[in-house]
Amino acid sequence: MNAYRASLLRFDEDSGAPQFDDDGLLVIGPDHQGRAVVRAAGAHGALIDRYPGVAVQDLRGHLIAPGFIDMHVHYPQTDVIGAPAAGLLPWLERYTFPHESRFHDPVHAREVARFFFDELARNGVTTALTFATSHPVSVDAAFEEARARGLRFITGKVLQDRHSPEGVRDDTEQSLLDTEALIRRWHGVDRLGYAITPRFAPTSSPAQLRGAGELAAVHREVWIQSHVAENLDEVRWALELFPNSRSYLGVYEDFGLLRERAVYAHCIHLSQADRERMAATGAVAAVSPTSNLFLGSGFFDYRAADAAGMGYGLASDVGGGTSFSPFRTMLAAYTVGREGQTKPGLSLAPGQLWWQHTAGAARALGLQGVVGNLQPGHEADFVVLDPKATPLLARKTAQADSLDEFLFALIVLGDDRVVARTVVNGR
Repeated sequence: MNAYRASLLRFDEDSGAPQFDDDGLLVIGPDHQGRAVVRAAGAHGALIDRYPGVAVQDLRGHLIAPGFIDMHVHYPQTDVIGAPAAGLLPWLERYTFPHESRFHDPVHAREVARFFFDELARNGVTTALTFATSHPVSVDAAFEEARARGLRFITGKVLQDRHSPEGVRDDTEQSLLDTEALIRRWHGVDRLGYAITPRFAPTSSPAQLRGAGELAAVHREVWIQSHVAENLDEVRWALELFPNSRSYLGVYEDFGLLRERAVYAHCIHLSQADRERMAATGAVAAVSPTSNLFLGSGFFDYRAADAAGMGYGLASDVGGGTSFSPFRTMLAAYTVGREGQTKPGLSLAPGQLWWQHTAGAARALGLQGVVGNLQPGHEADFVVLDPKATPLLARKTAQADSLDEFLFALIVLGDDRVVARTVVNGR
């Protein structure tokens, strides 16, 4: 058993309200299955006498918080980050597809996977839902690296059998056979999970989407991930290709791809009926604010999502997203929330922003009670953060008079330098 003394941030599992101990104690130990889990978390003075003889690492001056969860990121786009383009579709054609075409090579896929997971760790991300490419070896490379690191990690082979160039376009029948084989090979191994992954409706034929829906019906425990309603050109294109569907989101529902554990990136240009269908089916949004700002896609409507009861969490969306850092993502989400010209604006509380990237994201993924929090029984994934990592941050946090001010200073001024340690599965 291990224990850590520091300031401690966790969340109420039901309300999402932040719980904070200025002088806290986090106790990690094995559960009955031998997994490293949180055994206790709370005020140091209230807990320390319960654990006589346990070695305590003194990390006072630091904040221990749940490891961040990235709900949507493309590991093969690690080298696409920061590429200039006129918009989503030109960006895909000019940068994304050429880079992704290289992932038929297992050596290249492994090298990028290693770098990608190093970046996640450096930024305090301990769980991610990730796109691979259309090449099965890209999935194997990511899972092998994640397994070696002990991560809770989800990915899947991209399905795209049309409107895609040679090198990334796959064959309809073979793509579905590959998907089923990968599910059987990887889903549920250690802390790994599989996601059925149509790139987005326009790049899959009706036959491929139908096959994906049939696989999702057979394998109810796996995830589904795709993109929807990111920008207006894409929405128009989807409706031209699927004129009988109620909406762009309705395309996925028509093929059985709207259910619990279905995660759709962006969800900007949805109707309220679409949001209500997501809430009713249990599908959720991966809000990707740095990507949406970078590509000029639009602004996620938090008020409308909340009014519909729709679930969501935060995502970097690298390489459309501009940073692996959860602090950058939370700051961008705050900016997106405040925008009030195209939708009602609101100010998201710092604790709520943090929740969206931890316990809220876990809930959206169907992993509530498993990761994303430091309540007893949760897997031991956490970060040790240094609120004095830069001179300006140290000056600002020293003046904080409340938890909101303290967390917001980290959100606005923090980056990878704040992450002093990332702990995965107790290691």
